[in-house]
Amino acid sequence: MPDDSPPVISGTPAFERMRAAAEVIVHTSPPASEDDLVRRIAGAHTVVNIRGYCKFPARVLEAARGTLRHLAIWGTGTDNVDLAAARRLGIVVSNTPNTATDAIAEHCLALLLAVARQLVDLDAQVKRANWDRVPLFQCLGKTLGIIGTGAIGTRFAELGRAVGMRVLAWTLHPDPDKAGRAGFAYVPTLDALLEQSDVVSLHLRSSSDTRGLLGARQFARMRPGSIFINTARGDLVDEAALAGALRSGRLLGAGLDVFASEPVSPGSPLLEAPHVVLTPHTAGTTPEALANGLNLCAENVTRYLAGGEVVHRVV
Repeated sequence: MPDDSPPVISGTPAFERMRAAAEVIVHTSPPASEDDLVRRIAGAHTVVNIRGYCKFPARVLEAARGTLRHLAIWGTGTDNVDLAAARRLGIVVSNTPNTATDAIAEHCLALLLAVARQLVDLDAQVKRANWDRVPLFQCLGKTLGIIGTGAIGTRFAELGRAVGMRVLAWTLHPDPDKAGRAGFAYVPTLDALLEQSDVVSLHLRSSSDTRGLLGARQFARMRPGSIFINTARGDLVDEAALAGALRSGRLLGAGLDVFASEPVSPGSPLLEAPHVVLTPHTAGTTPEALANGLNLCAENVTRYLAGGEVVHRVV
């Protein structure tokens, strides 16, 4: 179970189910290199990648061939795994989708409100004995634009409506029935969404179709004084272009939980950009979400070890 900062799992019912099914070795520090990761997983039939933190490129999977049969991701994202290589090598990859949906959607709302009401900046000013009161962004009556209408995007659309926002959406694979149930409307193009929204929130997976989706041209199309939220993946965004849009005043602010490089590089332009609220890829780390993910991961592992099909198979 390689991870860089694992939550407490020992002693939980889910962990005990896995331990009853097989010998379990837990690594509580990150691998120093690919070679270190290869050494750690040598001889393992199933490897649990906690919340997808370790990368499993073709070289690592090739080195584990012959023993590794199942790579269980505790989390949704599969972008850290070479899925084509796993398929070629006959390695089953499973994940735990939708176990942190509510937690991440709530975090989106928290980031939106923190940016809209300038909570971080105003808190710092009051603590410096500065009592300046400035006009703030009100969500009621504004338009929320959702990019990607999977479970999290759809749930955030519902939360946006709950605070009085009109909700529009654009995605690669629109679902009109889902839109009707959740109370939002699709627009035909990404540009249309950017031009019509006061808040834009990103909810797509990282893929060859989505990496670098939002750059200087897209930020220039957003409404002056709008807000950008990203809890999806950092590599969907040109961070230098986003920082430029913030410095120029084109955007009112941004709330970000994900970054192109994690931890954030000390030289990242986002660290010096104004009106930005940054959190360390922690949107899904509530006790409830972690328990949901671990339970489903344990179900995937124990079913596979028992010779059955995993609950959520990626390849």
